[in-house]
Amino acid sequence: VQLQASGGGLVQAGDSLRLSCAASGRTFSNYVVAWFRQAPGKEREFVAAVRRSHGNTYYADSVKGRFTISRDNAKNTVYLQMNSLEPEDTAVYYCAADTKTILSSIRDLRGYDYWGQGTELTVSS
Repeated sequence: VQLQASGGGLVQAGDSLRLSCAASGRTFSNYVVAWFRQAPGKEREFVAAVRRSHGNTYYADSVKGRFTISRDNAKNTVYLQMNSLEPEDTAVYYCAADTKTILSSIRDLRGYDYWGQGTELTVSS
């Protein structure tokens, strides 16, 4: 599967933004899809994930209550709605997907074989 992340940009603290991850090449509904982010000088970290069955969602504590992940399998797209953005959210955001990701590794970047190219978000204070 090929993933294309988009929607990043420059916003102010408190603003909202929605990222999109568009997939092609496979039956998207079979994939667990996640968002990770990497801030300058830091390791890539888990942000949110949505499972293929039941659409259960998972979030990092740092974004819980502010970010919402959702998927539209008909459009082969996963979204990350980000509200109440903070300067600490500044990072390159990557979407990742896999069919074999299990619950115990859903927050682990090693659980995903397919990655998009990243979209950059800058939140100014």
